[in-house]
Amino acid sequence: MKLVKFRVTNFRSVEDSNWIDADNVTVLIGTNESGKTNIILPLWKLNPAKEGAVVATSDYPRKYYNEFRTKEPKPIFISAIFKLNSDLAEELANKSGLSVDNFEEVEVSRRFDGEYIVNFLSVNLSRTIEKGKVEKTLADAEIHLNKISTLKGEEDIKQMLISALQTAKKSIQPLVEVGEQQINSLVATLSTVKTDNAPKSGEVVPYYSTILDQFGLFLKDVTKTHPNESEEFKDLVIKNLPKFVYYSTYGNLDSEIYLPHVIANMARGGLGIKEAAKARTLKVLFEFVKLSPQEILELGRDFKETNRQPTAEEVASIAEKKKERSILLQSASTMLTKQFRDWWKQGEYRFRFEADGDHFRIWVSDDKRPEEIELEGRSTGLQWFLSFYLVFLVERADAHENAILLLDEPGLSLHPLAQHDLSKFFDGLSKDNQIIYTSHSPFLVEADRLDRARKVYVSKDGVSKVTSDLRASDDESSQKGASYAVNAALGLSVAESLLIGCEPVIVEGSSDQHYLTAIKILLNSAGRISVGRELLFPPAGGAKGVRVVASLLGSRDDKLPVAFFDSDNIGDETVKSLRKDLYVDYPNLVLQVASFTAMPGSEVEDLIPSSFIINQLDKWQRSAAISFGEKFIENKPIVPQIEDWAKKNNIDLPSPGWKAELAKRVKQQMLYDGYGAVQPEFIEKWTKLFNTFRDNRIA
Repeated sequence: MKLVKFRVTNFRSVEDSNWIDADNVTVLIGTNESGKTNIILPLWKLNPAKEGAVVATSDYPRKYYNEFRTKEPKPIFISAIFKLNSDLAEELANKSGLSVDNFEEVEVSRRFDGEYIVNFLSVNLSRTIEKGKVEKTLADAEIHLNKISTLKGEEDIKQMLISALQTAKKSIQPLVEVGEQQINSLVATLSTVKTDNAPKSGEVVPYYSTILDQFGLFLKDVTKTHPNESEEFKDLVIKNLPKFVYYSTYGNLDSEIYLPHVIANMARGGLGIKEAAKARTLKVLFEFVKLSPQEILELGRDFKETNRQPTAEEVASIAEKKKERSILLQSASTMLTKQFRDWWKQGEYRFRFEADGDHFRIWVSDDKRPEEIELEGRSTGLQWFLSFYLVFLVERADAHENAILLLDEPGLSLHPLAQHDLSKFFDGLSKDNQIIYTSHSPFLVEADRLDRARKVYVSKDGVSKVTSDLRASDDESSQKGASYAVNAALGLSVAESLLIGCEPVIVEGSSDQHYLTAIKILLNSAGRISVGRELLFPPAGGAKGVRVVASLLGSRDDKLPVAFFDSDNIGDETVKSLRKDLYVDYPNLVLQVASFTAMPGSEVEDLIPSSFIINQLDKWQRSAAISFGEKFIENKPIVPQIEDWAKKNNIDLPSPGWKAELAKRVKQQMLYDGYGAVQPEFIEKWTKLFNTFRDNRIA
């Protein structure tokens, strides 16, 4: 099961977070005391891997404490929507007799008393049958009965049965739909005819029985138990619910470890927060390198008896054990060194484990400083990353397989460049585990994955709020404080463009940035283009803003960046204007979508396979009476079609921002489905587009 979105209500400082979309990696970014922790704690308590019990005095909102203390049933504090895996969806479909499409997503909520509520969002059981379907069944039965040849003693029964069918038809004429009560009434009418004395070899009574059976099926359809009301279905969902693992304290390893102390701490509880975190880290260190602290301690024992000298055999045995310990430590050191290099990009580090009596030491050297230094003497960033790396790789493989990881303020002690590496580390972990983490550092937000970020801030009434609109502002000091961190993250996409080796392609809006970033990632993954993260797409906030951003970015090397516009009216006018003045010497750097779609009036959305957009739009606006997919016309610009469809169906698309919201959803699906899900003709368009970006800039 994959987490799609979640909502926190009435938990500590959060009254209602509204729905928060969850990606493979999601970051909640905001200032200290904005409530970031209070967003992920209730998600942990939805289904904690360990601990995670609700504590009324801590978790109830203070202003509602008296009310919640006695309220029954207890309020819901967390709701989450999950996408079901195919095996579970098929099992539920088979048990319910419904199609598997009904079990695409499920909403799971939890009350403060621990009670779960399960809601299958796509299941819409009808409690009625269309009148026309019932009328046709009755009419077909009458026609068929009239055609049956009767035996002696059957004719009167046949006429009574036909009369009962006619009476049944008249009874439903005023109705629009037929429900449980009406079906029972029809069955009662049809059952008034006594058939006990009918010839057993005749055809009339057996056929009439099939009619009653059909109405029995109608009754079964309209009285079918909804999966939401089934304890069996509820238990099955809860059983398959992913565990949530919450981390807020990361115990850094010490360079010198007293083994008896480690062994004692591993065996007992009641440790303080820091000691418990350190004990956990030491435990996973020894698990990772496949060593036992007890074994290392025993292998290093010297001869203890004071009243005699050891025999030659005892000396040889002690020496052999110490040799074995030395080999074990050397092997473990090599293993850690090799695997750690795959994650840490801030230097080529070498680790060496040393045991001396009851003491265990970790020495570190690297390519720049070949002399060995105790781990504690190296940067706190290295200590943190090593400890973090060990905890997650070992514990994830142990108890947290398929769990969702919730990390509170990871990497605070890391250098900005190392925080970037930590972000890459999250990408690796997210292949098996979704990750949601909190941060106030812009360096922990990927410049080309800003769709992962959600802003957390404190509103005027003192409650925590969350928004995916990173530019939103309420003219509040708290909102501005949150925006500062977010704007710094947003600024990275432009700031990185100013660095040597980075190539900006200015686009009109954030929706264009999402689509083009997704295309870049897919083409890179397939080796179709040779550009990497150095090709960035800073949004200019509209076609008219391109001039200012282009002037700013052009100052770095006296050559203007590529600008990419929609082929709508505003885009056409802006392109003409830029080619007359700012880009008069570089007209080839101003590009438009229609050059690659061969479709007049096309926008960046028309570079995307329509199936992705249709799928995500209809999921987003699932309440529409007529789906967009039913109205979409191929080979015509899709954005005007969406706007026209929304207007005719009274759908209020959020303005501004609907294009960016849709783009985020489409981008997620594109990256999830991968390169192989894209038709070859779009791959060719994309390749041509990105080669043009590169060639025109170089020319």
